[in-house]
Amino acid sequence: MPTTYNVIRRALITEKGLTVKETESTLVFEVDGKATKTEVKQAVELLFKVKVDTVRTANFAGKERRRGKFSGFRPDWKKAYVRLKSGEKMPEYVNNL
Repeated sequence: MPTTYNVIRRALITEKGLTVKETESTLVFEVDGKATKTEVKQAVELLFKVKVDTVRTANFAGKERRRGKFSGFRPDWKKAYVRLKSGEKMPEYVNNL
């Protein structure tokens, strides 16, 4: 079971993630693969001091990568979409891209 500070690995800063952040007040994070929705919710509320409405998660299988004749797989990872309650201030973890 991951601790609160190990649940969120990093914020995913992509074009789609920034669009969802602006239009649906939803944050996108890469999270620990064993983290539950409840743990993600508690971690976001503790770290960013906001109220979370819903959490959606998606598991991704690692892709195969090759270096010359050698091949291997990237690790599996988990993404979380965290929607904030209406009226909550959106935390700024990105400075003007």
